[in-house]
Amino acid sequence: MLAIDVHDLRKQFKVQKNREGLKGALKDLFKREHTEVAAVKDISFQIPQGEICGYIGENGAGKSTTIKMLTGILVPTSGKLVVNGFVPYKDREKFVQGIGVVFGQRSQLWWDIGVIESFQLLRKVYRVGEADFRARLDELVETLQLQDLLNRPVRKLSLGQRMRCELVAALLHNPSILFLDEPTIGLDIVVKTEIREFLKRLNKEQGTTILLTTHDLQDIEALCSRVIMLDDGRIIYDGGLEELKSRWGKGREVQFQFTDPVSLAAVSAYTGDMAVRWSLENDVTAKVWIPREMNVSDVLSRVVGQKEISDIKIFETNTDEIVREIYQSGSAEAPRDLSALSDDNASEKEPAKAGAGER
Repeated sequence: MLAIDVHDLRKQFKVQKNREGLKGALKDLFKREHTEVAAVKDISFQIPQGEICGYIGENGAGKSTTIKMLTGILVPTSGKLVVNGFVPYKDREKFVQGIGVVFGQRSQLWWDIGVIESFQLLRKVYRVGEADFRARLDELVETLQLQDLLNRPVRKLSLGQRMRCELVAALLHNPSILFLDEPTIGLDIVVKTEIREFLKRLNKEQGTTILLTTHDLQDIEALCSRVIMLDDGRIIYDGGLEELKSRWGKGREVQFQFTDPVSLAAVSAYTGDMAVRWSLENDVTAKVWIPREMNVSDVLSRVVGQKEISDIKIFETNTDEIVREIYQSGSAEAPRDLSALSDDNASEKEPAKAGAGER
């Protein structure tokens, strides 16, 4: 069953045009001119129940506008939109009972009262029974370690503490779909990791469907198996994260640190006629570039045993680099031409290192 079903969804805004100069300002007082701007342009996608999907794009690509339509905040200009079996902007009262929403830069908690009081108010908004509320609250508070924060005013919480409370507020009524718009923005790595682990557990144990928009692609890598990529209001990629990496990754590099000095000719002989490229970092360290269609294990099997090795490191193109190149090209359909990597790059001391992340 589909949690979210979108067909040809479009949202246009009427934007006022301001004329220049004093004369133009006077004209604007009596007769304003407007232009139509399309923020989301006829997009279609389906998300099955229980999936964690990443929804990514540059600033102004249309991510937040889509989320606001999916949650019933905005009414679409045209297109079909069904979430949890409801049309969000039509069946508002019933619809909100089944969704949770966290906007990273906006709070649903009351600023000057204690956190527990905000939760009590939200219980009444969502019409959750006292027994169900207590059971759910105790579980969430223990999981996110909020015991010491419940009686503090929201204004006295750190950003990380507030975001954990925002997650509890969004989940008090046990929604089946959770919309997250930049939930880890501005957080330190420890809090980000805690929130990611919580979301993975929530999805695995309760089957909660999660749609996540973020500029932090580490969130996507940690949580999502599927990515929808938006550019200028249109979907340019909808598929698996691993497929995206496979299509656009420029290959991998393996760094070998030998116990004794080696030469470029010697290490090249280890792999024979394999389509790889070697370079020397120093007299005991060499790197080999391996194209994406070749198995790393095949190369390792050729090298290991030829000479004593003290350390091996594998480098792979990271997601940030891949997404940046897709936006620069304007399309995710065609991968880059790997032949453009010149032999000169292979002879440099640190070949193809930009955008590589050690793992």
